[in-house]
Amino acid sequence: MYYKTLLSNGAVIIAAAMLTLTACKKSKTDNTTTTTPALTNTDDNGGYASDAAKLEANNNDVISIADLAQASGSANLRTTGAYPVVTNDTGSHKITIDFGPTNHLCIDGKNRRGKINVSYSGKYKDSGSVHTITFDSYFVEDIQRTGSKTVTNKGTNSSGQVWYTVTVNDSMIFASDSIISWAGNRTRTWTAGYSTAVRSDDAYEIGGVTVLTRANGHTFTHTISSSAPLKVEWSCNYIESGIVTVSSSTFTGGDRTIDYGYGTGGCDNQAQLTVGKHTYVITLR
Repeated sequence: MYYKTLLSNGAVIIAAAMLTLTACKKSKTDNTTTTTPALTNTDDNGGYASDAAKLEANNNDVISIADLAQASGSANLRTTGAYPVVTNDTGSHKITIDFGPTNHLCIDGKNRRGKINVSYSGKYKDSGSVHTITFDSYFVEDIQRTGSKTVTNKGTNSSGQVWYTVTVNDSMIFASDSIISWAGNRTRTWTAGYSTAVRSDDAYEIGGVTVLTRANGHTFTHTISSSAPLKVEWSCNYIESGIVTVSSSTFTGGDRTIDYGYGTGGCDNQAQLTVGKHTYVITLR
């Protein structure tokens, strides 16, 4: 079984809060309108949503690489050249994915170097199998990834769908030495494409709670709605639907809500941010 997000031109993307030309307006009974005040908080305006996008993409990317490496070695990971080299020690149940000491261009168009290490108890498709992923001087597009994640196959749910828990504790270190990180727990349910050999029909639902720490030290708790989990399809570069509540001690006016189903409701780059009684149309990037 594959997590195939590696080949989707970057893994799945979380919203970045960027205002469109105008804010939403609210009608009154006297036919006057009031304009929503502009977002002046830099954490709201392209802050925590952008950081969460980067970390979510990293999470999906690394899980996909580990899955592909165990299933087929380096065949689906390289373009040309000697790297990456995949070593699978079946005796100790450890995989090393070595992209080399200098940047290597992979088939998704991204440059990688360093190593991903995987300890496993079985194949990803095996119910109960556990995979723990760590990094050794691992960089993607010159941004270092550190931390760890543990992926556990939970078998099938009541609907017969295979699902996983993912415990994450990851960081990204940028050239400016700024660091963003998150920790928490995700669920990932394979809702379509599991039984086929092609990747284009794969779809997932993602749930859970993570705590994001930005480079400025501010922290934000991201809670995915249990009744409206994130819908992610391999064929789409955007989250198609789902609702996330963002809370933080830095906020005034209470929690924020991001609705990814705003717009056409399909594969588009539109979402809606709610701050108190005010709503903003944001563009995903």
